[in-house]
Amino acid sequence: MMTRDEALSLLNEYNKEEFHMQHGQNVEGCMRWFSDKLGYGDEADFWAMVGLLHDIDFEMWPEQHCVKAVELLRNAGFDDRFIHAVTSHGYGMTEGLAKPEHEMEKVLFAVDELTGIIGAAALMRPSKSVQDMELKSLKKKFKDKKFAAGCSRDVIAQGAEMLGWELDKLLNDTLEAMKSFAD
Repeated sequence: MMTRDEALSLLNEYNKEEFHMQHGQNVEGCMRWFSDKLGYGDEADFWAMVGLLHDIDFEMWPEQHCVKAVELLRNAGFDDRFIHAVTSHGYGMTEGLAKPEHEMEKVLFAVDELTGIIGAAALMRPSKSVQDMELKSLKKKFKDKKFAAGCSRDVIAQGAEMLGWELDKLLNDTLEAMKSFAD
């Protein structure tokens, strides 16, 4: 597997917008946190790398999201397990993609959109940080369909269901994950 610096360089090759780079790093941090919490600490680097590169193709090929990623990741030397993990987060959004199977894939599916809502909610706070955000505030933003409207609440709820978690657990744990690496 490539180093984190190499992966950041690869991500930057196809993503120029700061938002997309930051989103990849947010999901990376959440995936690392969840790997430890769920007992997969020995796979933390793998989980984190999947999180970092999960949207490698989104900025340049939004209409081929998770499809173009196969080619990009294969050309970069990633194996089928890694590629499946990345592309399964597009299940239900892009036709023909495999359903998340491994717990890690289900976590990625669930937290991808949720990190967007949490990030947007943090920017609305006087502190501009997740550090002082509480679950109650996040739930209020989550329920407001107009807030961060591009983030699918249905996908987040489906992810929680895939994991066998209550939605509140997913919201709380993802918020805690983001607090663990936010400035």
